Amino acid sequence: MSGTALVVGGGIAGLVAAHRLSTAGWDVTLAEATSVLGGAVSPRFLDVPSHGETGAPETQTLELDGGAESFAVRGAAVRALVEELGLGEKIVAPEPLGSWLHGPAGPVRAPRLGIVGIPGDLDAEDLAAALTPAGLERARQDAEAPMDRWAAALAAGEPVTVAQVVADRLGDEVLDRLVAPVVAGVHSADPAVVELERVAPGLLAAAVEHGGLAAGVAALRSTGTPGSLVAGLDGGMVRLTGRLVEALREDGATVLRGVRVAALSRVPATGGWWAQISDRDDEVVRGLDVDRVVLAVDGVTAWDLLAPLSAEALDPDAGPALGEGIALATLVVEAAGLDDAPRGTGVLVGAGTDVAAKALTHATAKWAWLREVVARPQEDGVARHPHRHVLRLSYGRQGGGPEALGHRSADEELLAQALVDTATLTGVPLAEEDVVARTVTRWRRSIPPQAGPDRAKADTLIDWARDVPGLDLVGSWVHGTGLAAVVAGVDRTLGADAPPAG
Repeated sequence: MSGTALVVGGGIAGLVAAHRLSTAGWDVTLAEATSVLGGAVSPRFLDVPSHGETGAPETQTLELDGGAESFAVRGAAVRALVEELGLGEKIVAPEPLGSWLHGPAGPVRAPRLGIVGIPGDLDAEDLAAALTPAGLERARQDAEAPMDRWAAALAAGEPVTVAQVVADRLGDEVLDRLVAPVVAGVHSADPAVVELERVAPGLLAAAVEHGGLAAGVAALRSTGTPGSLVAGLDGGMVRLTGRLVEALREDGATVLRGVRVAALSRVPATGGWWAQISDRDDEVVRGLDVDRVVLAVDGVTAWDLLAPLSAEALDPDAGPALGEGIALATLVVEAAGLDDAPRGTGVLVGAGTDVAAKALTHATAKWAWLREVVARPQEDGVARHPHRHVLRLSYGRQGGGPEALGHRSADEELLAQALVDTATLTGVPLAEEDVVARTVTRWRRSIPPQAGPDRAKADTLIDWARDVPGLDLVGSWVHGTGLAAVVAGVDRTLGADAPPAG
């Protein structure tokens, strides 16, 4: 080995970073403060009542994704990683049922050709069904209106929000009915403040090049993988975490859990780093000298570790605030009304509705492998639980309001709300007795800031860290939300640019 590296944080960004460095020849130590590796790509186990082949009562333990259950297929980073780890044959597409959007005007089927809800075909039947005649006519003006304003903004490098460009090109109805639910449900953000480039990289440039926002969407979609915008793994995305951990151990990396890096300092004699590693009681466990540090933690933790080293470039008392938390309510229900998947694979929810959830995934409708596990077919092929369904509801958005129920409520309150929201979003009446199992998974303050002073502070930290030798920052607050953004960001940061030192 010709170089040593410390990766701080064992979420998916940290695991991928450690894997990239380890395969490049670095002697890697990964330190995770909790007992769980994978962060939002880690498993949750749920016991549900079942019965055996003879009908005798028993308990079935479901292993479910505790967070991310799919990945965006745009780009090739996640697929390449999955195939590199030997999981390529496990990649599966969701059932081709489509999804729905729920806004103030009620539920509409999501147009199939789109990016973050922005339609790519102004003549599609599903777009006409989602809009009023006046809204459709307004959207079609995009094909004729000049792009001069946006060409100038692109050339000048001006920040452009999703709401600005969508409202101008396609109208408020497209923004409110189609785009806002996707930006809110997927990115936990308000389209009025989040920049288009953060959630749809390259779209503004494509729109300018092709003479319209919808044309830009169509152009980008034509260069991507045909079919669904997302894919998953047979058995869940937790398979990715498990294989990454196995690969690190095979490569001889050191994986520490239940410890935190309490302080960092530079070592002038070597140009490297010294890390103080403590246990959960803040007792010092060890000191570690390394050549390189990768911080795969949230922006607040990164600021706290680096501000003392920044020669006052970063004020230790004025770092970014933590974002809102996310809670995932998982329900296993017996409901024949859900057998036909009335809302396809799920629903994304815009603000300003009577629904507190930001998204619902009908997991057993979306993934054939999970439906098979839950239904439990007998030897004759007859399902033991033909009307059993798994539903996941996500809570928590930037900016608080009723959506902040995700981290401010007790579990029982959240689960009760989830049952109400499920009935509203699916249109299928559900009662307490229909629920056979349930659980809540919480991600503390996990939504990175998308705009405002906290985003500006995060960007200041990112810019400062670029000039520090042997230091890298990775994670959703750096690269954007979602597995595709995070994995691609880690690859850009630590891929070809991370050869062993020496």
